[in-house]
Amino acid sequence: MTYQEALHHLYDQLPMFQRIGAAAFKKDLTNTLFLCAMLKEPHQRFKSIHVAGTNGKGSVSHLLAAMLQAQGYKTGLYISPHYKDFRERIKINGDYISAEQVVRFVERYRSEYEKIKPSFFEITVAMAFDYFAAEQVDIAVIETGMGGRLDSTNVITPLLSVITNIGYDHMQFLGNTLPAIAFEKAGIIKPHVPVVIGETDAETAPVFQEVASERNAPIEFADQHVQVMLKSKSHGGMRVDIAEHQKVVYTDVFTSLYGGYQLKNIATAWHAARMLQKAASSFLPLSERAMLEGIEKVRALTRLQGRWDFLSVEGPVIICDSGHNAHGIREVVRELMEMTCRHLHFVIGFVKDKDLQLVLPLFPSGERYHYYFCRPDLPRGLDAEELQKQAWTFGLNGRAYPSVRAALESAKQLADKQDVIFVGGSTFVVAEVI
Repeated sequence: MTYQEALHHLYDQLPMFQRIGAAAFKKDLTNTLFLCAMLKEPHQRFKSIHVAGTNGKGSVSHLLAAMLQAQGYKTGLYISPHYKDFRERIKINGDYISAEQVVRFVERYRSEYEKIKPSFFEITVAMAFDYFAAEQVDIAVIETGMGGRLDSTNVITPLLSVITNIGYDHMQFLGNTLPAIAFEKAGIIKPHVPVVIGETDAETAPVFQEVASERNAPIEFADQHVQVMLKSKSHGGMRVDIAEHQKVVYTDVFTSLYGGYQLKNIATAWHAARMLQKAASSFLPLSERAMLEGIEKVRALTRLQGRWDFLSVEGPVIICDSGHNAHGIREVVRELMEMTCRHLHFVIGFVKDKDLQLVLPLFPSGERYHYYFCRPDLPRGLDAEELQKQAWTFGLNGRAYPSVRAALESAKQLADKQDVIFVGGSTFVVAEVI
């Protein structure tokens, strides 16, 4: 079997949520538990941190992995979805799992796992766990795919659980209210395992506190302990001050991240690292030097991408970001509106099951703003003409294009040097331009 044949098997023969949506969603952990048993319980052979949340969980996962790498630990990182390369999902110290190892896994276990008809996500999680165990990582940071309670990653017992925030996304699976969604995310809280909640919210905090109390899990809210304040921005990143309990402890800290929304993620990761210091100081020490280095070099150490990436800084400035739900898009639009430019050009596309009534009102309308509607290249992609039609009802005017590339090329031709072009709306739109 070649690597391309292995990918064909994973993408086309296994149900994949990213491509087909709800039909690929599994509502219990039965398959994952079977796969872990088949692999001799790999998830029990390495230490881990578990990260969930509506937004920011990818950035927080990368920040924590970068801090641990900076300390010198062999650090696994499991994320989803990927942009260009399937192997982005499974990394050790920033290096992707090799193509040969992907092929070896499929060839060795295919006849066994096909008996239970697993999903793409279930197999990928099992592959990651098997790889981290075989490579004897010191610790792995594991990002949930969707929700938490029934997510395939939720078979681990981590040293620390982290839930970044709660917003409206995947409501058809997780519930239609913030407390209902919080309950699903709170499913990653384990007995006696400390948990960090990134943002305090009056609706969701009681849910987390109740679940943590039931499970005797120490709980802290990061934003009640840590504040990260912006000092300056450049195309290369930001400079920030870090305060603990209202007292600045580090000033003028550089980070390769960009965007006001990353201040919350840095605060969450910083306090999570503090909690890890308490929980694992005797066998997994983590220094402040490593924490600062991780914040500074997170992109280089972990190969983080898709978060406020500058595709061009030579006028027109071209930016892409994978914020794709109401909470994420609100942050992205706020950031764009603070930029100095003549016109803003939005190259946007979505998947079919996105609630456009929640996200389209967040985009600005008026003569300064130009829209280029496109369809991400996957079965779940929303037709560009349908998006154009719905956007028009919110005063967002523009043309529909047959592809993301065609939309971006048109934006480049029409924008002048004082303009900004933004590409996003969906992770899968971003994947086609980075």
